[in-house]
Amino acid sequence: MLTIAVRAARNAGDIIRRSSDNISQLTINQKTKNDFTSEVDWKAEQEIIKVIRASYPDHGFLAEESGEQAGNDYVWVIDPLDGTTNFLHGFPQYAVSIALKNKGKIEVGVVYDPLRDELFTAERGGGAILNNRKLRVTKPTSLKGTLIGTGFPFKNQQHIDAYLGMFKALTVDSAGIRRAGSAALDLAYVAAGRMDGFWEIGLKQWDMAAGILLIQEAGGAVTDFSFRDQFMQSGNLIAGSPKMHQLMYQAIEPFVTENLR
Repeated sequence: MLTIAVRAARNAGDIIRRSSDNISQLTINQKTKNDFTSEVDWKAEQEIIKVIRASYPDHGFLAEESGEQAGNDYVWVIDPLDGTTNFLHGFPQYAVSIALKNKGKIEVGVVYDPLRDELFTAERGGGAILNNRKLRVTKPTSLKGTLIGTGFPFKNQQHIDAYLGMFKALTVDSAGIRRAGSAALDLAYVAAGRMDGFWEIGLKQWDMAAGILLIQEAGGAVTDFSFRDQFMQSGNLIAGSPKMHQLMYQAIEPFVTENLR
């Protein structure tokens, strides 16, 4: 199943890469406020589904563009182009994200960066890999000197005050906070030790499913804002090494409102 996911991700990456030189000619639609899609998203998603369905015709799908397609206990969770806004602006930070759930548990995760040809993969119980190199999260003992990733709640701005409180609390001690615009890549970077932690409000399953497994298989911890495992339902996420996760949780907890729990 991982082999099929990798094949699908690379095929989608080829479509994205070929289109990156002709962005001005693409058809672009706005789904909701600050949420865009293009014909490249659709083409890449259909290619992913085609590759997977050829091997697993009975599996279900949960895809960003085409939505939910019923199947058996296996469900492929797909973001064909995570970071569409970046892509449309020529900002080189976007990726393909594919995960496989079985009875709700993530079993396979792939995040593919087509520009850098970086392939992040994970299988439950099998570790996390970047281009044949095994990954481990970093192990900071305090927030001092750490680099933290995040995503602004630009689609749902009712949480902006809570988010800014969290941002300020983590900025005080960390070496820096990065908002690069692709949650899938941010989570992969935490797994790879390029960032020490990550948090965000209001993610979708296809944004984070593959990255969550990467972090878990690289020795990290992932929870929602209530220190539980309901992040796929709430979309609210804290991730890092077990110690880093605890430090981040302690910093942001005072700003977690009731409707974020």
